[in-house]
Amino acid sequence: MKEVKAFIKPNRIQRVIEALSDNGFKSMTLSQAEGTGAFKAKGARPSLDFHVTNSPVVKLELVCQNEEAQSAIDIILENGKTPDPGDGIIYLSDIEDAFQIKTGESLKRYDL
Repeated sequence: MKEVKAFIKPNRIQRVIEALSDNGFKSMTLSQAEGTGAFKAKGARPSLDFHVTNSPVVKLELVCQNEEAQSAIDIILENGKTPDPGDGIIYLSDIEDAFQIKTGESLKRYDL
């Protein structure tokens, strides 16, 4: 299994979610976040919550089968890209296993 973690600009997230859903990626987690990457957006301001310059992003996380990961990445790239710099970043990680909280059952043998 693979985890795809993407940091995407808020104005592109709806498009990314819809494209992923349309292509069979139904389960994902979204979180609001602030980035401090190399690119600083025009009008970036000090955060009230953190003492750094912020760049608002949405963190999207999904877990899929190994053979589905590249498709998810391609969909995020196609739908998250803008003509401007600082569109975000995607990380890909191996997931050894996952467990259902209710039953403690391993999901490794099931399709996610």
